[in-house]
Amino acid sequence: MTQHRGQRQPHRHRAPESHGEPGHQAQPGPGSGPGHEAAEPRHQQPGGPALPPELAAVLAEIAAPGGAFRHRQHIHLAFLAVQRHGAASAAGVVARWITHIAAYEHAPQKFNATVTRAWTEIVAHHVVAGPPGTGFAAFAERNPALFDKRLLARHYSARVLASKAARTGWVEPDLAGFPWPQIAR
Repeated sequence: MTQHRGQRQPHRHRAPESHGEPGHQAQPGPGSGPGHEAAEPRHQQPGGPALPPELAAVLAEIAAPGGAFRHRQHIHLAFLAVQRHGAASAAGVVARWITHIAAYEHAPQKFNATVTRAWTEIVAHHVVAGPPGTGFAAFAERNPALFDKRLLARHYSARVLASKAARTGWVEPDLAGFPWPQIAR
């Protein structure tokens, strides 16, 4: 982003950890993957894509300047997508946002379509089931299980989530289906 005179420097975010890494357990410092802390992105990198304005605003809302973008921030991202775009559209919105972030960080291989959609549907289910107008802090307090990154392991084997089919499109759970009706796919 070009900075005009009198404007504040846009705040910076660390790269999101791969929400789509199968078997990726909660470990200290998983910035954008196991043992890898990505450089902090600027709003536009030389020769790289700019983040769309809505995504830049959402990132500013959910992560402190220079802060990490981990599982909690992914859940917050999905929560905001559900609130702003509705449960049926949220998975597509989150997929676009994470695809932009991955391209922006020059790590498009980290995107996993199935993991993104599954987590967004889980968050959407809990947003819809909860009281309307709830902020993220109350949502998080009411749904602590969502902050266990291993939750998808109840529904998917690591083999299925690591597959090319899961990385590029939707794959149904192979261990246990979700206990709610499918949201638009």
